[in-house]
Amino acid sequence: MCYGRDRLPSRDEISEIQARNRPVDNENAVAVENMRDRLAETEARLEQARAREAELSRQLEEMKKFVRVMEILERYLRRRYTEQQDHLARFYTSSSSSSVSVTLTSILGSGTQS
Repeated sequence: MCYGRDRLPSRDEISEIQARNRPVDNENAVAVENMRDRLAETEARLEQARAREAELSRQLEEMKKFVRVMEILERYLRRRYTEQQDHLARFYTSSSSSSVSVTLTSILGSGTQS
């Protein structure tokens, strides 16, 4: 049955069309396989990047803990240093005043004995 210019293709024409489309199908199959390979590679790289990120995050947390400990030690050492300075200042102040009083006593004491 023919309705004007549009007619159904014959079996030979269908085979010819299929034969022409086979290279395109092959090209599409190759392209799809290529895309699958690239996707697999990308997923592998993504997994490696996630593993690296997890390792770096773990290292960062360890470093933060280390810094906190160092800050605690720094505060402790500063406090001890300040305490030692205060202690020495008091020691020298008391030594100086006692030596001055001893010197004055010895001067005054010798002057009153004459």
